[in-house]
This record gives sequence, C-alpha cells and structure tokens, in this order.
Amino acid sequence: MALPRTLILGGARSGKSTRAEQLLAPYEDVLYVATGGTRDGDQEWAQRVALHRERRPASWRTAETCELVAVLGDPEDGAPVLIDCLALWLTAVMDECGAWDDAVWADGGERVVQQRCDELAESWRLTRRQVIAVSNEVGMGVVPATAAGRRFRDTLGRLNMAVADASERVLLVVAGQVLTVKPAAG
Repeated sequence: MALPRTLILGGARSGKSTRAEQLLAPYEDVLYVATGGTRDGDQEWAQRVALHRERRPASWRTAETCELVAVLGDPEDGAPVLIDCLALWLTAVMDECGAWDDAVWADGGERVVQQRCDELAESWRLTRRQVIAVSNEVGMGVVPATAAGRRFRDTLGRLNMAVADASERVLLVVAGQVLTVKPAAG
C-alpha cells in the first residue's frame, strides 16, 4: 500500500524527523533529501547532521539538495522520499533571493520567494511519489524581534498551510508524541 503524502510538523527537537524515519522504516530504498547543507566550521551543526545520518538505514540514499521540485517530479525514481526539512529549504531560498534584507524584500524579493513556495506546493500536490516532508511549526513560539525573522515565520507558516492542504495526512509532534491533525483516508 502506498503511503499518503504526509507533512510532519513540530518544534525544534520535538521528534518530528525521528517519526518520519519510523514511518519509512519498512522500506529498504528511500531517498532522504537533506535541505540543510553544510555550514563550514560549525561543529554543532556537523554533529546534528552526523546523528541524522547514523539513525538512517544504510540502504537509504541521501541527496543534499534544495531542488525539491525536481525531486518530486522525477518519474524515474520510484523510491519513497523523505524531505527534511521545509524550514531549511525556505532558509536557503531566502538566502538565494537576498530576502532577509528589508529593501530586497520590498523590491520584489517577497514575490520571488512566494513564487518558489507556490511552485513547491504545486509540485507536492502533483507528485506521484510517496513523500513525507518534515517542517518546523514556528507559529506557536516567540514573535521574532526582527522584520526578517517575522517574514520568515510568516512565509513558512503559509508554506506549511499550502503543503498541508495538498497532503492526505498531517501530523504534529510535540515532546515526541504524535498528534494526528489530518488523518489519511482509508
């Protein structure tokens, strides 16, 4: 039986990635799409990445990319996909567009970022692949002190809503406990 398109939301260190991996544990061939990239010289980040890698089965493949539209649209690769995570993807998109800068945001950066989010949500809706995406639920925390932080939070919230709308199942992980927000039909 094919897995439904599943979005797993949660806060930092909530257990959302672990839950996504558990859902795909029965599959020998999984494409794990890591959107975080590398951060030269950041030892703490390197340790996080290493822990994620060690948890995954050796038979799983890893792609370190933010080209999620291409991954979702690949008709040749039939393996289930785990995208970890949409928040890091959005960070990369905002970096690429210079959208952290207030002037860039006001001068078309917002439109470009929203277009990229819309393309991703549409690719998610149209994919024929079995997919699970992990994303941070950032709307329940502290209001960011900067305009750039607030725009990131707001944009990620809209992206999460669009992906959730196009998903058959949405889960929320809080303190390692999984709450079903949108159950898969069946």
